[in-house]
Amino acid sequence: MTANGWLQILFLLLAVFAVTRPLGSYIARVFSRERTWMDLIMRPVERALYRLTGVDEIHEMEWKEYALAVILFSGVSMLLLYLLERVQHWAWLPWNPQKLPAVAPALAFNTAASFTTNTNWQSYTPETTMSYLTQMAGLAYHNWISAAAGIALAIAFIRGISRREQKAIGNFWVDLVRGTLWILAPLCLIGALLLVSQGVVQNLRPYDTAELVDPYQTPTLGPDGKPANGTDGKPMMQTIRQQVIAQGPVASQEIIKELGTNGGGFFNANSAHPFENPTPFTNFLEMFAILAIPSALTYTLGKMTGSQRHGWAVWGAMAFLFLAGVTTAYWAEARGNPLLTSAAMHGPGFSGGQTNTGNMEGKEVRFGVANSALFATVTTDTSCGAVNSMHDSFTPLGGMVPLINLMLGEVIFGGVGAGMYGMLVFVILSVFIAGLMVGRTPEYLGKKIEAYDVKMAMLVILIFPLVILVFTAISVLHPFGTSAMANPGPHGFTEVLYAFTSATANNGSGFNGLSANTPWYNTSLAISMLLGRFMMVLPVLAIAGNLVRKKQVPATLGTFPVTGPLFTALLIGVVLIVGALTFFPALSLGPILEHLLMRAGKTF
Repeated sequence: MTANGWLQILFLLLAVFAVTRPLGSYIARVFSRERTWMDLIMRPVERALYRLTGVDEIHEMEWKEYALAVILFSGVSMLLLYLLERVQHWAWLPWNPQKLPAVAPALAFNTAASFTTNTNWQSYTPETTMSYLTQMAGLAYHNWISAAAGIALAIAFIRGISRREQKAIGNFWVDLVRGTLWILAPLCLIGALLLVSQGVVQNLRPYDTAELVDPYQTPTLGPDGKPANGTDGKPMMQTIRQQVIAQGPVASQEIIKELGTNGGGFFNANSAHPFENPTPFTNFLEMFAILAIPSALTYTLGKMTGSQRHGWAVWGAMAFLFLAGVTTAYWAEARGNPLLTSAAMHGPGFSGGQTNTGNMEGKEVRFGVANSALFATVTTDTSCGAVNSMHDSFTPLGGMVPLINLMLGEVIFGGVGAGMYGMLVFVILSVFIAGLMVGRTPEYLGKKIEAYDVKMAMLVILIFPLVILVFTAISVLHPFGTSAMANPGPHGFTEVLYAFTSATANNGSGFNGLSANTPWYNTSLAISMLLGRFMMVLPVLAIAGNLVRKKQVPATLGTFPVTGPLFTALLIGVVLIVGALTFFPALSLGPILEHLLMRAGKTF
């Protein structure tokens, strides 16, 4: 751990803090229909869209109508993406210079569910599977609308808190359009231009072919995908003299991938690829983009509810948990593997038997340990899932931090919109617990929290681990699950646990040792993604619909304040305790056991 590493971590947090107020205030004005500097450009576009689609922008919806609109829109969008993947090979469709074939049915279903739910789990190699048309009109389109839908859901929840004795929580179609045009569009335009200026590619050219200076030999693969043997029984070899260099419209997809906390990369290496993330500046910009909108929504919460101190209290809880996670991950990765230290290895990167680079396995040299640990924390604190290093190569405790971030429900800033309404569920539970402590009906910003609200909140809390643990248990008990594990023992268990946690949390990152492009994993992970998105959304909107009907309750001496350090501490405690009680047994079988065995001299 170095001073330089800590300065980079703190600089990112300060930059996110600095943008929280102006961006959060702007988001509040956009959804409160106040005048903004973008109205002159976007208002005519908005009106035209409403005329084309028949949307009545004045009409507001009760929570059931709002939820139905979300589900129907997502379902139709998912179906269209599935169809596009299945027909991308048709000759009359444009932007397929590599003549890539149709995507297989199970993989197409998995990918359609993944991008519709803002998960962006990728069981395939994008540059050899998806045409430019599918990448842009399918995947990038879903990056936009799934993010805008998440923002809309968060705003609907906030309206449920802020409004008094009403029925409606807004209009989903209006919220979706305004989130896309006023928030995502201008930020993506600026961000994409910055990425292009740093060398991120943006074109529609066919892939280039380069002659290798040093050709090499590799085994010839048979029809079954395994190395083939010649008549003499020896492996058949082929000489590789050329390398195909993939490219395409990367920058436009990269920026919405980060701003929308999507995470699906144009390339299989994701943000470790030099065409997606070439410089230290792009690395900082991408992490900043991931956190900017989720952080700003805490200020939006305070502004729209009339309690700015409450918004900052929620931000404080998120920032504390973020720093705790990145500190642990950085410490674990900077220490490196103790087995290498005990072997007294010398040479580049080693000094006197002690490593001075930490654990560099699976990391890019241009980012190093600090920025790799920071990126891993940022991307799993949110529902982004983009990676600039391979989490599978982290030390057991270093890899446990991203896993725990996912298990906490990604409420540490969280996904765009999803983190906000996820954290508000924990807020409901916190004020309920506080009410139990003092023996009175709990209140939250002037509204009584009743049994219905707590039941819906607990439904969200219980569905999440149920999906993860059931699918993980099935996968590690049957050959169709274990056959895809690249590692035995606790590390292999962690690969499977991480996959279902990432899918259900709508994150999309993975322990890359798991070969998930199989019928079982494509189907079960897709189901996990859909349940993790929509089975969470329904109880959240139900809470909003119940809160919006309630009248204002004057604060008294017995009212638990939700604006100070005590509330922040209680909120942190509830988040950690719920996560620990639920997932500690699974963590004990995975990364914790692997760490103890590593200390005893055994690796996997």
